[in-house]
Amino acid sequence: MRLIESLFVDGPAGRLEALLEEPEDGVPKRAALVCHPHPKFGGTMHNKVVYRLARGLRATGTVVLRFNFRGVNLSEGEFDGGVGELEDARAALSVLRERYPNLPWLIAGFSFGSRIAMRLGCGSDAEKIVVVGFPTRAGEREMYSACANRRVFIQSTHDEHGPVPEMQAFYDTASGERELIWVEAEDHFFRGGLDSLEAVVQRISMQSA
Repeated sequence: MRLIESLFVDGPAGRLEALLEEPEDGVPKRAALVCHPHPKFGGTMHNKVVYRLARGLRATGTVVLRFNFRGVNLSEGEFDGGVGELEDARAALSVLRERYPNLPWLIAGFSFGSRIAMRLGCGSDAEKIVVVGFPTRAGEREMYSACANRRVFIQSTHDEHGPVPEMQAFYDTASGERELIWVEAEDHFFRGGLDSLEAVVQRISMQSA
């Protein structure tokens, strides 16, 4: 039986609620940290997009660690505008890599979590960064345009927080190795397109960096 473990990570503002899941079949081939959407708008590690993202990764032999940012559900602390949340993600990543020190790893995130994933992953030894539902309308974008790591952007065709023209313009002006995949869906949360999203995640997770 595969490992499914509820645990707490020692974060900089207190303990962080987390869930570690090994792949359905076989020994893990890689490890992934997945970051959830904005805590102030109901984002948790159980968000349906985050769940599908994690499940798609597990289907290709990836062990996945999801966690709740500070102040969410059982995680201690208070929302810190993305600054403390970046350190929360760093603490969770440290636990994942300590558990699986010999595995290649990637980091993924949805919406607010996609920004955290890029801030943590760019310049690291992550094999790729999976950026789902990048919110182009949520503050400045320039700091995310350059990255030494391979980035795969997955965006809904009807994302109200990252609409096609804005997302395409951001992608076109970004530098580094990158790919943009559009998923036909009704909104930011991939309504009507979750199966397609999961299939895309499975495909890209098997690609080497």
